[in-house]
Order: sequence, then structure tokens, then C-alpha cells
Amino acid sequence: MTTKRPGPLVETALWVDDTRRSSEFYAFRLGFRVLAMAERIAALEIAAGQVLILCAKGGSAAPVATPGGQVPPAEAAGEMHVAFAIEETEFEGWIERLTAAGIAIESVVEWDKAPWPPTINSRSGRSIYFRDPDRHLIELATPGVWPGVY
Repeated sequence: MTTKRPGPLVETALWVDDTRRSSEFYAFRLGFRVLAMAERIAALEIAAGQVLILCAKGGSAAPVATPGGQVPPAEAAGEMHVAFAIEETEFEGWIERLTAAGIAIESVVEWDKAPWPPTINSRSGRSIYFRDPDRHLIELATPGVWPGVY
């Protein structure tokens, strides 16, 4: 039996102190559309077919029964990292947008000048790094950051 490898990432999750506060950050600061909102969990559309799940810390530590089946428990702690794609032509605009919103830019990396890992020597693109309200490291990345991927 053969199967293809899985397709694009459908959803990813971050654990947050306050789902409403974090939802507002991602909706108003980054423009993501809120799909569902509850105290325990929020779902935001990143792009077509991609969802960011914001889970209240401790809210998913036990299985969740639904009419369609049981969702297994999942929990995480600490500062996590996620990167979102942006176009190169929008790079400076994002710096302006984040700064105007009072979001501190932690770092900007030009990957053709700082290749990492050393085995990938054809990297290009740029990244903007900043923190969300729960101190997760958020990256906005232009094409070329991962050659052949994005």
C-alpha cells in the first residue's frame, strides 16, 4: 500500500493565558479572521485552508467529548515559535504596521547575509521577529527563507 505524504499544514496551536486577548491581537494586528471564539479555545483563519488555534492554558489538558468523537488532550507551556508568510514587497509595510501598533520588533534577519543552517547556502529572504501577548515568538517571513519550500 502506498500513500502520499501529508499536504500543507492545516492548523497549528499556541497556548495562551486569555483567548479573547490573544484573538484580538491576531485579528486586529495581523488581520486574521476569527472563525470561532470561546473561553477554552479560539480559531482564526490565517489563510485559505490554514487555521491558528489559540488554546487556554490548562483548557485542553483533558479529553474533550464532542458529538462526533473525542478530541485527545494536548497541552504545551513556554514560549513557542510560529512563522507566517509575507510578500517581499510588503516587508517594509509590515515593519511600519507593527511599529504603529506599538509592537516591538525584536529582530530583523536578512538570510542571504546570515545563512543558517550551514548546509543551506542558497537562502535569501528576510524575517521580522516580534512577540505576541503571551511572549510567543512570531516571525513574518518572505520567500527564500526556506529554499524550495517558501
